[in-house]
Amino acid sequence: MTVTTLVVPAGGLGTRFLPATKALPKEMVPVGDRPAIQWGLEEAVASGIHRAVVVTAPGKDLIRAHFASDPALEQILESRGSRELAERVRSIAGLCQLEFVEQLEPLGLGHAVLCARPLLEGEDAVAVLLPDDLFDGTPPLLAQLLEANARAGCTVLALRRYPRESISRYGVAEVAGDGPVFQVTDVVEKPSAEEAPSDLAIMGRYVLSREVLDRLDQVAPGAGGEIQLTDAIREVARAGRVLGVEFVGRLLDVGTLDSWLATNAAIVWRDPVLGPALRERIRELEAEP
Repeated sequence: MTVTTLVVPAGGLGTRFLPATKALPKEMVPVGDRPAIQWGLEEAVASGIHRAVVVTAPGKDLIRAHFASDPALEQILESRGSRELAERVRSIAGLCQLEFVEQLEPLGLGHAVLCARPLLEGEDAVAVLLPDDLFDGTPPLLAQLLEANARAGCTVLALRRYPRESISRYGVAEVAGDGPVFQVTDVVEKPSAEEAPSDLAIMGRYVLSREVLDRLDQVAPGAGGEIQLTDAIREVARAGRVLGVEFVGRLLDVGTLDSWLATNAAIVWRDPVLGPALRERIRELEAEP
């Protein structure tokens, strides 16, 4: 089973970033020197995936614009002697093959994948990446999931351990085996700490088999009319056809304002140019009365 296509759900309202995201899609908030969604697409390319279907919403034209070619800007940069920067701008449009589809209402992750399905005909499996999480590590997170999928030919979930007191924020996997690759026997959406079947949370990376994609049509809408992806995965997991990978590396959250600030600080801190400037500025702030 060769996975060649990525689905990127990017149709959310960005309510946790308002008012900053009133006009700016939250997927376009800068992390270091590029928007969050670009980090995700670069991870996919590094994992061997070169086609992405981005599920946007009405009014999110800035995402398309960012990945479109801009010869006029490139020419201006080159005329000013900024050839390296011009090449970096040029490379964005050639990053991968991008296709766009709109999700007219924010009705859940499962619904976003359903919106992309007309562009997924002929695909035995697809990867899904949530741009709220940036991956830091080697090999890329998607590559770790794709390796498990290539061996087993089934749906694969990214798993990360969390303390029981914070597990209720996530979908949680019930698993069998010792890991780092587990058999997933069930999934539960945001259980209480007492009812959680494990401490393994499902993170923002998936490889979904055609079986899961086809089952999304049968998922009944839940609270708020949303279609939960975990409901489709649950049925396949109970049939023994879902794996979970406790991955190597770390995810940096950019889904809330405070986590976005922390992630930017973590990335800039290690930058050879910006890192020293950030540390100097922090020293100055600490010295201020």
